[in-house]
Amino acid sequence: MSEKRSVSTDKAPAAIGPYSQAVWAGDLLFCSGQIPIDPATGQIVVGGAADQARQVLDNICAVLEAAGLGLDAVVKATVFFKNMEDFQAVNEVYASYFKPPFPARSGVEVARLPKDVLVEIEVIARKG
Repeated sequence: MSEKRSVSTDKAPAAIGPYSQAVWAGDLLFCSGQIPIDPATGQIVVGGAADQARQVLDNICAVLEAAGLGLDAVVKATVFFKNMEDFQAVNEVYASYFKPPFPARSGVEVARLPKDVLVEIEVIARKG
């Protein structure tokens, strides 16, 4: 197996712990969960779950771009919700970013997310 290589960009929020924004393992890119931090200000995006999901997906796009990929390379996404009541709002934003064939996806309600945000999304993408 090839060595893992990290990916980073200043167009997405810097890691807030001991992890990489993304890591290549062979032809798979594992992107760490993104939360709705505006990389220009370092602040959490104000608004509801849809507003936060938009920023999260913009952050994911920036990380993928730094790796030379786009959303079409995403094969799996995991969406973490603070409240499953936000599913529809987040789903509408999500559907505006991804095109068929859509990635496989899981959605999970969790007790708490970093910085008390409403949504976090992580993805796995494949090169080629």
